[in-house]
Amino acid sequence: MKVIPVPTSLDYRSVDQLLGLASDSVEGSVLLDAHRIRWVDPVGMIGLLSLGRVMGERCGEPPVLKLPEGGEVLAYLGRMGFPAAAEGIFREPLPSGRRQARRSEVLLELTRIEENRDVHAVVDLVHDRAGRILARTLRYPPTAVVQFPVVLSEVCQNILEHAGAPGWVAAQSYLWKKRLGREVLVIGVGDVGRGFRGSLEGEYSGRYGDRWGDATALEAAFIHGLTRFPDQGRGQGIQQIRRQVRRWHGGIAIRSGTARIADVPDWDEMAPLEDGLAPFPGAQITIILPAGAQP
Repeated sequence: MKVIPVPTSLDYRSVDQLLGLASDSVEGSVLLDAHRIRWVDPVGMIGLLSLGRVMGERCGEPPVLKLPEGGEVLAYLGRMGFPAAAEGIFREPLPSGRRQARRSEVLLELTRIEENRDVHAVVDLVHDRAGRILARTLRYPPTAVVQFPVVLSEVCQNILEHAGAPGWVAAQSYLWKKRLGREVLVIGVGDVGRGFRGSLEGEYSGRYGDRWGDATALEAAFIHGLTRFPDQGRGQGIQQIRRQVRRWHGGIAIRSGTARIADVPDWDEMAPLEDGLAPFPGAQITIILPAGAQP
């Protein structure tokens, strides 16, 4: 059995290390060893699900995921609905912790996005929670509470428009004491579909010629607002999301194929464009909103 170690801290910074493991040539049984994991956020959980799905398809059988036997991480995964989301992806049922993690507020548990009604259900679910978390925890004005469900809807809609495969979304607020010194809201969205390059290739690869690739496709969608849909105004959700995230002084990054593109706030050090990353299907979107931002 091939053993793949999972980073002990799995968030938007370290998930690349995990996703990169999917590019290795692996045959037969696979064990994702996460029994030493001490921290995981929504992006990390979606990364685990994505890697599990990819490994299962490549190896012909679901991998095994080994989690801690107890503790806060296991309790948190249970609270976020990770064991239920992982059914059918990993070979064995996952344990659920008995204790609830109480140090942070959940805006949205892991939710599968497969059709439009899933997006509507997400928006309905977070309506009341968004008011509590954005206003009380992040100290956002009432206008932000109204706008946030629209942003979340557009992020989820991206799965349906670009992926061609089901995906997941989750959101949680945390205190970033060492990194930023205040609360943040982390939103993770991911899928293992065709990705931005596959979605836009039929319409735009000829225009870009030899320059066409994952990074170019991300630039086309993220910066220029290009879409595979002929309808005017269709597929402009990414542009709307970027504008709103900037108003809230947050950051947004999209990883697809071998590239990542990002709007980087002054409190982060992520590169605005990276290419040559380990290849990975689909797309991973990360949005981070800091507390106290006044649009």
